[in-house]
Amino acid sequence: MKTYTYTEKKDTRSGFGAGLAELGRTNPDVVALCADLTPSLKMGEFIKENPERFFQIGIAEANMMGIAAGMTIGGKIPFTGTFANFATGRVYDQIRQSIAYSGKNVKICASHAGLTLGEDGATHQILEDIGLMKMLPGMVVINPCDFNQTKAATIAIAEYEGPVYLRFGRPSVPIFTPADQKFEIGKAIQLTEGTDVTIVATGHLVWEALEASKVLNEQGISAEVINIHTIKPLDEKAIIDSVTKTGCIVTAEEHNILGGLGESVARTLATQKPTPQEFIGTNDTFGESGTPAQLMDKYGLNSASIVEKALAVIKRK
Repeated sequence: MKTYTYTEKKDTRSGFGAGLAELGRTNPDVVALCADLTPSLKMGEFIKENPERFFQIGIAEANMMGIAAGMTIGGKIPFTGTFANFATGRVYDQIRQSIAYSGKNVKICASHAGLTLGEDGATHQILEDIGLMKMLPGMVVINPCDFNQTKAATIAIAEYEGPVYLRFGRPSVPIFTPADQKFEIGKAIQLTEGTDVTIVATGHLVWEALEASKVLNEQGISAEVINIHTIKPLDEKAIIDSVTKTGCIVTAEEHNILGGLGESVARTLATQKPTPQEFIGTNDTFGESGTPAQLMDKYGLNSASIVEKALAVIKRK
């Protein structure tokens, strides 16, 4: 079984900042907008090197989306930055009407997603954003797993023509993907090969899935772990090919199971290859205040819960 290790932990939002800075040096059409959260979005390096291409909109997220949409008409590639809750729930109407409806080339970049925002609590912890954004026609939805993949995704979406939602987070997490990786939108990455159970994970849960696969391996269970960094368009072939071998699947995400990755996978299986499935995610609930680790444990978004669900779904084969 292939194993993964790490020597450093870093927040995925810093991967976004590094990717944006790189774009500032290589793509003169890239501009950045922020809603009064530049330190939190790690935009400082881009601003220092390209002050004329940065626009501080202030605490006016709806206005930021409208301005970004307008900038695309002049050939600019705007990257908007704020917390995921404010980037989706607060401005859904503006995104739908001004960006998605006309297919504007806006990159909606959202930090502090999910429970791992931590102590700020439920008002800031959005667990519905993937569902909101994937329902918009033509919207690409990306949720990378570590610093390196977030940097690569940030660079890649500048080359994609159309609206994109890029989701990332606040906590430091293991860096285990290659620094020189080429990010391919819509292409899942098989991390381990297995024959007994498929574990499909996104974002911060990818590392937890790898940790779970080690525990399962010690119990004689062969788990195939797949990193779904792009939730829409979903790599349906990778999922179908995997469950054809394993016969069952667990989906894992830091998001409500209603409307998230798990439901997209379930739809794929229901229409192409009905397969037993178990879900890791929050279940029709808001978050609460606590440390990221405390919250991930309380809501079962960890390797131990993935192991439990894997054992349960194997029994259903």
